[in-house]
Amino acid sequence: MLLARIRGTLVSSHKESSLEGLKFFVCEQLDLQGKPLGKYLVAADAVGAGVGEVVLYVTGSSGRYTAATKERPCDATIMAIVDTLEVDGRVAYQKFEEDR
Repeated sequence: MLLARIRGTLVSSHKESSLEGLKFFVCEQLDLQGKPLGKYLVAADAVGAGVGEVVLYVTGSSGRYTAATKERPCDATIMAIVDTLEVDGRVAYQKFEEDR
């Protein structure tokens, strides 16, 4: 799994019928310290995430292992919303502190 921050939404009025009902987000990849890598991807949301949140996502065939994406052509899927990221005893990201 990889880290990203949701930077925006992607809306598509015409898409493969099996993708109907999925929400798509533009995600900026992060390193383990929570710093942006300057690389972006579009991921299907399986957990009800929102713009600005830090998330865990998967790519490749693992993107189809959720109830929301099963049997759908997804190769990047948001699997979790991050509350706290701690690396080497240091908190690199705390969701609720940023919400204040």
